[in-house]
Amino acid sequence: MIGSLRGKLLAKQPPFLSIDVGGVGYELEAPMSTFYTLPAVGAEVTVCTHLVIRDDAHILYAFGTERERRLFRELLKVSNVGPKIALALLSGISVDGFLQCVEAEDADALVRVPGVGRKTAERLLIEMRDRVKSFGAVAATTVAIPGTEGVNPGIQSEAFSALVALGYKPPEVTRLLKLAEAGAETTEDLIRRALQVAAKR
Repeated sequence: MIGSLRGKLLAKQPPFLSIDVGGVGYELEAPMSTFYTLPAVGAEVTVCTHLVIRDDAHILYAFGTERERRLFRELLKVSNVGPKIALALLSGISVDGFLQCVEAEDADALVRVPGVGRKTAERLLIEMRDRVKSFGAVAATTVAIPGTEGVNPGIQSEAFSALVALGYKPPEVTRLLKLAEAGAETTEDLIRRALQVAAKR
Protein backbone atom coordinates (compact mmCIF):
# COMPACT_ATOMS: atom_id res chain seq x y z
CA MET A 1 0.00 0.00 0.00
CA ILE A 2 1.19 3.54 -0.80
CA GLY A 3 1.22 5.37 2.54
CA SER A 4 2.48 8.79 1.48
CA LEU A 5 3.88 10.74 -1.46
CA ARG A 6 6.43 13.54 -1.61
CA GLY A 7 7.14 15.36 -4.83
CA LYS A 8 6.40 18.31 -7.08
CA LEU A 9 2.79 19.50 -7.25
CA LEU A 10 1.95 19.43 -10.97
CA ALA A 11 -1.71 20.45 -10.90
CA LYS A 12 -4.59 21.07 -8.53
CA GLN A 13 -8.18 21.35 -9.63
CA PRO A 14 -10.51 20.26 -6.82
CA PRO A 15 -11.15 17.48 -6.10
CA PHE A 16 -8.19 16.29 -8.22
CA LEU A 17 -4.46 16.91 -7.93
CA SER A 18 -1.32 15.55 -9.54
CA ILE A 19 2.11 15.00 -7.99
CA ASP A 20 5.38 14.16 -9.76
CA VAL A 21 7.42 11.70 -7.70
CA GLY A 22 10.74 10.89 -9.33
CA GLY A 23 9.38 11.34 -12.84
CA VAL A 24 6.15 9.40 -12.17
CA GLY A 25 2.96 11.45 -12.14
CA TYR A 26 0.40 10.36 -9.55
CA GLU A 27 -3.23 11.42 -9.93
CA LEU A 28 -5.10 11.71 -6.63
CA GLU A 29 -8.43 12.83 -5.23
CA ALA A 30 -8.51 14.91 -2.07
CA PRO A 31 -11.04 16.60 0.22
CA MET A 32 -11.23 20.40 0.23
CA SER A 33 -9.65 20.43 3.71
CA THR A 34 -6.45 19.23 2.01
CA PHE A 35 -6.67 21.69 -0.88
CA TYR A 36 -6.77 24.60 1.58
CA THR A 37 -3.25 23.69 2.72
CA LEU A 38 -1.61 22.86 -0.62
CA PRO A 39 1.29 25.04 -1.81
CA ALA A 40 1.41 26.67 -5.25
CA VAL A 41 1.77 24.48 -8.34
CA GLY A 42 5.45 23.71 -8.86
CA ALA A 43 6.27 23.54 -5.15
CA GLU A 44 7.20 20.38 -3.25
CA VAL A 45 4.39 18.77 -1.30
CA THR A 46 3.95 15.79 1.02
CA VAL A 47 0.60 14.06 1.45
CA CYS A 48 -0.72 11.01 3.31
CA THR A 49 -2.48 8.60 0.97
CA HIS A 50 -5.05 5.83 0.97
CA LEU A 51 -5.52 3.44 -1.94
CA VAL A 52 -9.01 2.18 -2.80
CA ILE A 53 -9.15 -0.77 -5.17
CA ARG A 54 -12.33 -1.31 -7.18
CA ASP A 55 -13.14 -3.70 -10.01
CA ASP A 56 -12.85 -0.90 -12.56
CA ALA A 57 -10.18 1.36 -11.03
CA HIS A 58 -7.46 1.92 -8.44
CA ILE A 59 -8.05 5.32 -6.83
CA LEU A 60 -5.47 7.07 -4.68
CA TYR A 61 -6.77 9.58 -2.13
CA ALA A 62 -4.58 12.33 -0.65
CA PHE A 63 -4.78 14.00 2.76
CA GLY A 64 -2.91 16.94 4.22
CA THR A 65 -2.81 15.43 7.71
CA GLU A 66 -2.80 11.99 9.31
CA ARG A 67 -5.99 12.90 11.23
CA GLU A 68 -7.86 13.48 7.97
CA ARG A 69 -6.73 10.14 6.57
CA ARG A 70 -7.57 8.41 9.82
CA LEU A 71 -11.10 9.81 9.84
CA PHE A 72 -11.50 8.88 6.16
CA ARG A 73 -10.56 5.29 6.97
CA GLU A 74 -12.93 5.16 9.94
CA LEU A 75 -15.77 6.52 7.79
CA LEU A 76 -15.21 3.76 5.22
CA LYS A 77 -15.97 1.22 7.95
CA VAL A 78 -19.48 2.63 8.42
CA SER A 79 -22.25 0.71 6.65
CA ASN A 80 -23.11 2.13 3.20
CA VAL A 81 -20.47 4.88 3.40
CA GLY A 82 -18.05 4.77 0.48
CA PRO A 83 -15.11 6.98 -0.53
CA LYS A 84 -17.35 9.55 -2.26
CA ILE A 85 -19.41 10.25 0.87
CA ALA A 86 -16.32 10.14 3.09
CA LEU A 87 -14.61 12.68 0.82
CA ALA A 88 -17.70 14.90 0.83
CA LEU A 89 -17.83 14.79 4.64
CA LEU A 90 -14.18 15.83 4.95
CA SER A 91 -14.78 18.59 2.40
CA GLY A 92 -17.85 19.99 4.14
CA ILE A 93 -16.83 19.51 7.78
CA SER A 94 -13.43 19.68 9.48
CA VAL A 95 -12.22 16.70 11.49
CA ASP A 96 -12.97 18.53 14.75
CA GLY A 97 -16.30 19.69 13.35
CA PHE A 98 -17.28 16.10 12.56
CA LEU A 99 -16.24 14.94 16.01
CA GLN A 100 -18.39 17.69 17.51
CA CYS A 101 -21.36 16.55 15.41
CA VAL A 102 -20.97 13.00 16.71
CA GLU A 103 -20.58 14.10 20.33
CA ALA A 104 -23.61 16.41 20.07
CA GLU A 105 -25.56 13.83 18.00
CA ASP A 106 -26.17 16.59 15.44
CA ALA A 107 -27.62 14.71 12.46
CA ASP A 108 -28.91 17.93 10.89
CA ALA A 109 -25.37 19.21 10.29
CA LEU A 110 -24.38 15.95 8.59
CA VAL A 111 -27.47 15.93 6.35
CA ARG A 112 -26.31 19.25 4.84
CA VAL A 113 -23.39 17.41 3.22
CA PRO A 114 -24.31 16.25 -0.31
CA GLY A 115 -24.95 12.51 -0.51
CA VAL A 116 -25.70 12.17 3.21
CA GLY A 117 -29.35 11.39 3.88
CA ARG A 118 -31.08 11.24 7.24
CA LYS A 119 -30.56 7.48 7.65
CA THR A 120 -26.88 7.71 6.74
CA ALA A 121 -26.39 10.60 9.17
CA GLU A 122 -28.01 8.66 12.00
CA ARG A 123 -25.92 5.59 11.15
CA LEU A 124 -22.77 7.73 11.24
CA LEU A 125 -23.66 9.04 14.68
CA ILE A 126 -24.26 5.53 16.03
CA GLU A 127 -21.31 3.72 14.45
CA MET A 128 -18.77 6.53 14.98
CA ARG A 129 -19.70 7.22 18.61
CA ASP A 130 -17.06 4.94 20.13
CA ARG A 131 -14.46 5.42 17.39
CA VAL A 132 -14.18 9.20 17.75
CA LYS A 133 -13.04 8.87 21.38
CA SER A 134 -9.59 7.85 20.19
CA PHE A 135 -9.16 11.12 18.28
CA GLY A 136 -8.54 13.10 21.49
CA ALA A 137 -9.87 16.47 22.55
CA VAL A 138 -12.04 18.39 20.11
CA ALA A 139 -11.03 21.96 19.36
CA ALA A 140 -13.76 24.61 19.25
CA THR A 141 -14.62 25.64 15.70
CA THR A 142 -16.45 28.64 14.34
CA VAL A 143 -17.90 29.30 10.91
CA ALA A 144 -17.87 32.73 9.34
CA ILE A 145 -20.49 33.79 6.82
CA PRO A 146 -18.98 35.71 3.90
CA GLY A 147 -20.48 38.74 2.14
CA THR A 148 -21.17 39.59 -1.48
CA GLU A 149 -18.33 41.16 -3.48
CA GLY A 150 -17.28 40.18 -7.00
CA VAL A 151 -14.82 37.40 -7.81
CA ASN A 152 -12.68 36.42 -10.80
CA PRO A 153 -14.83 34.54 -13.38
CA GLY A 154 -12.12 31.89 -13.85
CA ILE A 155 -12.02 31.18 -10.13
CA GLN A 156 -15.81 31.02 -10.04
CA SER A 157 -15.89 28.53 -12.92
CA GLU A 158 -13.32 26.26 -11.25
CA ALA A 159 -15.17 26.45 -7.94
CA PHE A 160 -18.46 25.63 -9.70
CA SER A 161 -16.95 22.48 -11.25
CA ALA A 162 -15.41 21.40 -7.94
CA LEU A 163 -18.66 21.78 -5.97
CA VAL A 164 -20.61 19.84 -8.60
CA ALA A 165 -17.94 17.11 -8.40
CA LEU A 166 -18.48 17.04 -4.63
CA GLY A 167 -22.16 16.26 -5.16
CA TYR A 168 -23.94 19.62 -5.04
CA LYS A 169 -26.58 20.28 -7.70
CA PRO A 170 -25.81 23.11 -10.19
CA PRO A 171 -28.67 25.43 -9.05
CA GLU A 172 -27.53 25.08 -5.42
CA VAL A 173 -23.90 25.71 -6.43
CA THR A 174 -24.93 28.93 -8.18
CA ARG A 175 -26.69 30.15 -5.02
CA LEU A 176 -23.78 29.17 -2.77
CA LEU A 177 -21.18 30.91 -4.93
CA LYS A 178 -23.25 34.08 -5.07
CA LEU A 179 -23.38 34.14 -1.27
CA ALA A 180 -19.73 33.18 -0.87
CA GLU A 181 -17.87 35.32 -3.38
CA ALA A 182 -16.95 38.28 -1.12
CA GLY A 183 -13.19 38.70 -0.91
CA ALA A 184 -12.37 35.28 -2.40
CA GLU A 185 -9.02 35.47 -4.20
CA THR A 186 -8.40 31.80 -5.01
CA THR A 187 -10.49 28.81 -6.06
CA GLU A 188 -9.83 27.08 -2.74
CA ASP A 189 -10.89 30.16 -0.80
CA LEU A 190 -14.15 30.48 -2.73
CA ILE A 191 -14.96 26.79 -2.28
CA ARG A 192 -14.23 27.00 1.44
CA ARG A 193 -16.58 29.99 1.79
CA ALA A 194 -19.29 28.23 -0.23
CA LEU A 195 -19.04 25.12 1.96
CA GLN A 196 -19.26 27.32 5.06
CA VAL A 197 -22.46 28.87 3.70
CA ALA A 198 -23.84 25.39 2.88
CA ALA A 199 -23.16 24.27 6.46
CA LYS A 200 -25.35 27.09 7.75
CA ARG A 201 -28.31 26.52 5.41
